[in-house]
Amino acid sequence: MSAAEDLSGLRARREAAVRAHWEAENAHDPDGVVASFSDHRASYEVPAFGPGGDRTDAEAVRTLWREMLAAFPDFHVEPGPMLHGDDHIFVEVRCTGTQRGEFAGIPSTGRRFDLPRVANLFEFEGDQLVCERVYLDVAEMTRQLTAPE
Repeated sequence: MSAAEDLSGLRARREAAVRAHWEAENAHDPDGVVASFSDHRASYEVPAFGPGGDRTDAEAVRTLWREMLAAFPDFHVEPGPMLHGDDHIFVEVRCTGTQRGEFAGIPSTGRRFDLPRVANLFEFEGDQLVCERVYLDVAEMTRQLTAPE
């Protein structure tokens, strides 16, 4: 097998892991989200959420998704093209949801948010997903949830 074939296979396995991750998110399956990570490491980081946005093990990732789905039961991700690096995949996604529970201290408003450009960085060890880091405009999300109509 050539180096190009090895690289192509590695990229395909990584893309499959990222797709499984999104499928679990869109199926509202916290256990499936956790299962998309490596058995030895699962980390989910949302810097805009401050210290509460760093979830550094499988149970913390599961809890984050349970909290997100309690606040946004119709949460949805629409992925864009995947861009590969040496140990990561970068993707811009669109995230939407309707607030039905408390989120970041904001009581349920029943309003939708639509963030068309959220940056997702998926980090890998070999072909194993070990971390998702999400960069989003939390001020815009908050504005959409709380601005007067």
